[in-house]
Amino acid sequence: MSTPAVQVLHATVVRGGQAVLQDVSFTVPRGSFVGVLGANGAGKTTLFQALLGLAPAQSGTLHINGAPVHCGNAAVGYMPQMRKVVGGQLSGWSMVAAALKGRKWGLPWCGRAGRAAVDAALAAVDAQDLARKPLETLSGGQRQRLLLAQTLLDDPSLLLLDEPLASLDPARMRETALRIHSLAQSRNMTVLMSAHDINPLMGVMDHVLYLARGKALLGTVDEVITTEALTALYGAQVDVVRAGGRVFVVAEGGGSALQPHDCPGGHSHA
Repeated sequence: MSTPAVQVLHATVVRGGQAVLQDVSFTVPRGSFVGVLGANGAGKTTLFQALLGLAPAQSGTLHINGAPVHCGNAAVGYMPQMRKVVGGQLSGWSMVAAALKGRKWGLPWCGRAGRAAVDAALAAVDAQDLARKPLETLSGGQRQRLLLAQTLLDDPSLLLLDEPLASLDPARMRETALRIHSLAQSRNMTVLMSAHDINPLMGVMDHVLYLARGKALLGTVDEVITTEALTALYGAQVDVVRAGGRVFVVAEGGGSALQPHDCPGGHSHA
């Protein structure tokens, strides 16, 4: 049996004096595409930081490709949330190049091999046309493609993508999810992608990792996204509604969405 891409055993991660993840255990097989779901504050970003070695576990263990997590692991590509443009005058090429050898201090030096790596990363996400354009002129979706290109520079085996679909319209969400899935398959990468909406990931994910109340539940969509499973995870009544090929997760009585799912046109069902 091959070594899992990610293995978390009885891990507790504390941030600001509070246990965000508590006694969490799950295993992600190599080559899997995992949608990481949960309401705001459920611990999706904290989990990624823990796997990056930036938020040490108070107890338990976290392993990537069989080795303990550590900072600067070249096997891991990380795409953080991007809420605003920084360095708007930078070109798309320079933005990607800035992440070259990012685990080391100092400005990157792009020799022939470095320039080739940046060009290859841009080509992998179909972003060659963005190379010379200033960041401030690009759409959110275009900047997301550049961030994705950054994650590929060290040829990682694992991608941690923190809400790469945020702020995209429904059509772009699906397009981006399919691009990432195709890229992962062609490079035999494992993907953990956090999202607020499960629907753009339907048919792409192998597994769902759902976080709630400091706990985690990993399985297929049909195993995890059910009324019974999520009610047990939340410790409160949760209803899973499937309609028109889409999935909605709502709180007891439909008063508030524990896991918001946006419908085409920007309307929200709760």
